[in-house]
Amino acid sequence: MSFSFNLNTMVNQPQLDDSILYDHLVLGGGPAGYNAALYAYRKGLKTAILTQRLGGQLLNTSVVDNYLGLLDVSGEGLSEAFIAHLKHYDIPIFEEITITKIEKKNHVFIITTSLNKQIKAKTILLATGSHPRRLDIPGEAEFSDKGVAYCAICDAPLFKNKTVIIAGGGNSAVEASLDVAKWASQVIVVHRSEFRADKVLVDQMMAHPLITVHKQTQILEVLGDTRMRSIRVLDKSSQEERIIEADGLFVEIGNIPNSALVQNLVDLSPTHHVIVDHHQHTSFPGLFAAGDVCESPYKQIVIAVAQGATAALAASEYINQQGGIYEINE
Repeated sequence: MSFSFNLNTMVNQPQLDDSILYDHLVLGGGPAGYNAALYAYRKGLKTAILTQRLGGQLLNTSVVDNYLGLLDVSGEGLSEAFIAHLKHYDIPIFEEITITKIEKKNHVFIITTSLNKQIKAKTILLATGSHPRRLDIPGEAEFSDKGVAYCAICDAPLFKNKTVIIAGGGNSAVEASLDVAKWASQVIVVHRSEFRADKVLVDQMMAHPLITVHKQTQILEVLGDTRMRSIRVLDKSSQEERIIEADGLFVEIGNIPNSALVQNLVDLSPTHHVIVDHHQHTSFPGLFAAGDVCESPYKQIVIAVAQGATAALAASEYINQQGGIYEINE
């Protein structure tokens, strides 16, 4: 199984040196990975970041207004601020790398790249994040961030006094409908079958005066001009198509963790999220994980940042506990 990192080249990007034994190597360029590298650096660890996409899902967020101390910053702007902090300390970020294998020999992780370079590290942090499960219908990609969004708890305030559609039938979709109803003038929940969410949540949704529910309804297409304006749906009971107008669409059908790189190394949940303890340690000694790739109930920037810090501090303790076992490898 391979994992590709394909990014634009950064200015003054350092060269990847396979003679270095890193203390803590971060895989992933989102908030969790950024903060882990910062905390590792502050603990005196030799650290670096290998990343697939600088910013991760931050770049899919138009406005962030729930990060303490910052008001209405763009996702891209927040990512740039994080990167500037890392650059201040000359923490290296490596891009355009394909990792083909991760293994551990003599207490040291060996990361093999497609160029046959082998990068060595005492500990690794997996912070590769996740990606939203999409409807894969016409118009969805075209109107992404133009009415179509994937995090109701993040972006609900942007739809104040608007009509919003929620796509999905699980707990995340039903909870999203209740969250969005605090801001929107009307919420329309569209689900292609029966709800799988907890009954108590479904009952709350059904009783809410601002929420309308359409079951057995399949979304076929997102329509609009410069922004999303409506969706075309199929009523599966009558087999008739119709148009539902709205200002926004939240797709809440789950996320897919980017855990393929370690699927044969660590314990995964049934949803393929990486299982960690309260120190962000996986089942594989020396391999930590943080952020959306982990099995945790809430996917938020501030939580990912905190998990990154926890992982780096725990990695430092782990290295200290190993004593001199690395000396023969340095």
